[in-house]
Amino acid sequence: MEELTLTTKWDKTFAPSPKVKHQKVTFHNRYGITLAADMYLPKGTTGKLPALAIVGPFGAVKEQASGLYAQTLAAAGFLTLAFDPSFTGESGGFPRNVASPDINTEDFQAAIDYLSNLELADPEKLGIVGICGWGGMALNAAALDTRIKATVTVTMYDMSRINANGYFDAEDSQAARQAKKIALNKQRTRDYANADYARAGGVVDPLPADAPQFVADYYNYYKTKRGYHERSLNSNDGWNVTGCMSFINQPLLKYSNEIENAVLMIHGKAAHSCYFSEDAYSKMMEGAVCPDNKELYLISGADHTDLYDGGKDKVIPFAKIVDFFHQYLK
Repeated sequence: MEELTLTTKWDKTFAPSPKVKHQKVTFHNRYGITLAADMYLPKGTTGKLPALAIVGPFGAVKEQASGLYAQTLAAAGFLTLAFDPSFTGESGGFPRNVASPDINTEDFQAAIDYLSNLELADPEKLGIVGICGWGGMALNAAALDTRIKATVTVTMYDMSRINANGYFDAEDSQAARQAKKIALNKQRTRDYANADYARAGGVVDPLPADAPQFVADYYNYYKTKRGYHERSLNSNDGWNVTGCMSFINQPLLKYSNEIENAVLMIHGKAAHSCYFSEDAYSKMMEGAVCPDNKELYLISGADHTDLYDGGKDKVIPFAKIVDFFHQYLK
């Protein structure tokens, strides 16, 4: 495996829990990329534990929201693995700062490979949590990997839809996609000539006075002490300009209605992104082979980033998530 240099200091955006043991681990995917992860274990437990792989938001790192979810769920009795996807954070892969509908779905499956072979984990009790853009990837993985017994998506983005159609489907036309593809392919030519990849920029800073509320929400998480991290793409220079190009032509979730194992989709009703979960849930339920173990859970008043760290009202329904995994990982 690729050699990684991992930090040994506690550099999370949240405080460590006295109920949980933490250690750094690595594993690899089938493309040969080494992935870096934080493993959280509940103290005082013995025997094989139900285990969860957790990732997201899109452009974040494991020291932010996914680590908070992992630590909190470990305190509830699960072995948890918060990892950085390929090409980002402390994980390997080159070029840096790119995303892939295939490789990033594979990252979830690689985490399941690792957990399936881990002495401390019960290979029959494995689940995943995907936050923001990784919610869509989690559903994609659940439709492919039958070892995943239960899936939670939180404040989900469909990254194919957002890249192909823009926000609120405002660019859903052949002409708009053609213009986007022309610009991206010109950028590819420049990147090749420069032997480097131009960055798209992370969350806008300073925040414009007329910024939409959801942009302000992102700023208030990624650009402030609340959620800033030095390795987070969203906190800094963002993805490569061409980093998400392949999503335009690679729709996710095609066979989501064939997922037999349990799915819980969580979203804030006040989130600009709520339509992604609502529509993905409807698609999953249309002709669903196993509709009875699927649920869409909407939280009144919660915006998109409230579900990253709870926001001021601590709205993340951890008790519901714990109950869901206890029900289906047994």
